[in-house]
Amino acid sequence: MSIKAAFIVPHPPIAVPEIGHGEEKKISATLSSFDRIGKEIAKLRPETIVLTSPHSVLYSDYFHVSPRLEAYGDFSQFRTPEVSMTVEYDTQFAKMLDSKCSRINFPAGLMGERDPQLDHGTMVPLYFISKYYTDFKLIRIGLSGLPLETHYRFGQIIAETASKLNRNTVFVASGDLAHCQKEDGPYGYRPEGSLYDQKLMDTLKSGDLKALLQFDSTLLNRSMECGHRSFCIMAGALSNTSYSIEVLSHEATFGVGYGFAIITKNGENKMNNNKSGDEYVKLARTTIEHFIKTGEKYTPDGILPDESPHGAFVSIHEHGMLRGCIGTFLPACDNLTQEIINNAISASTRDPRFSPITEDELPWLDINVDILSTPEPVSSIDDLDAKRYGVIVENKGRRGLLLPDLDGVDTPLQQIDICKQKAGIPSEENALTLYRFTVERHI
Repeated sequence: MSIKAAFIVPHPPIAVPEIGHGEEKKISATLSSFDRIGKEIAKLRPETIVLTSPHSVLYSDYFHVSPRLEAYGDFSQFRTPEVSMTVEYDTQFAKMLDSKCSRINFPAGLMGERDPQLDHGTMVPLYFISKYYTDFKLIRIGLSGLPLETHYRFGQIIAETASKLNRNTVFVASGDLAHCQKEDGPYGYRPEGSLYDQKLMDTLKSGDLKALLQFDSTLLNRSMECGHRSFCIMAGALSNTSYSIEVLSHEATFGVGYGFAIITKNGENKMNNNKSGDEYVKLARTTIEHFIKTGEKYTPDGILPDESPHGAFVSIHEHGMLRGCIGTFLPACDNLTQEIINNAISASTRDPRFSPITEDELPWLDINVDILSTPEPVSSIDDLDAKRYGVIVENKGRRGLLLPDLDGVDTPLQQIDICKQKAGIPSEENALTLYRFTVERHI
């Protein structure tokens, strides 16, 4: 059991009647949507609510997960201290999430709490949810200044944690839309405000949550939105789930966009990895799974059709992030089968840049196998092609290697510069021996 349903909600304090003093009646669609979502959550009876808030603790390069047993908050900031709440945190969930992120070097966890009190981005949704349902524990998560794709990956890690714990969990993505939609609003008017709101609501109606990652950063900044990264975390949490989206309402009465949507789980999709693969990838995956689970080297029934020795690299990614890569540019074994087995074990447990892969990560791994031709010396950079050939650079016993056709590496000069960095060769050194090789890539 992982994320059972998700909800996109705004957090306007004016919607709380004790704060609005009647002004909340001007956003009747917003109030109706809050009530609908409270009733839907009550039907699901979640053990845990994961709530992401733009107004919780925020860092530029880290996602903060609130670490305490419980937290208190009130609306003193809005001159209504008598409206308050205390919530209990799901500490087991929080600790497991923190441990998972630590193991894979993902920038999230329980460190860095600056203010333990609940923020209004958390309290406003909970005010309305608690009218109908209170028997839950909370996971409160702040956003970060990291790329949208990293927020999406964090959502995937949250979903894994819920699944590992077998928690009945719902996700509440708190966030207002554009803040600049009226001249007399709190932030004035910019045309990008209504453009963002329209695009966001159209994206939700299309059902393609991954399209949230494609929003232009200029539009996000100019529109003065605050919820988009919250929505991206939610999208990641649903990335391995078949779902349907019901858009409830949208209002911008006071110049700030308030949008609501219910995302209901239909079923499980296949894992978002290359678990099928060809025989080379299957050999690497079987080797990794066998070694991680048993600590023993996998012994296949036979060998691959290509019995000749080759250099080979095994690359492992998790949620789009490199998790391990080890290879040999010249064969170290008598046949390719053993070359792949040895390098698969090394990539998953001995890459010095990463901690060893754990068993709970196995379902989420993408694995590639690159088989190298015998390197041949070249006399000039003109004999290289960044898309076709990998490069080996040597100088005074130091050697750097780079595979071909890598994102962001478009020229042989870039290849050589990266090889120098990897080998510790000074950038100004030009007395180089160059080799090229081709790669047969299996995914």
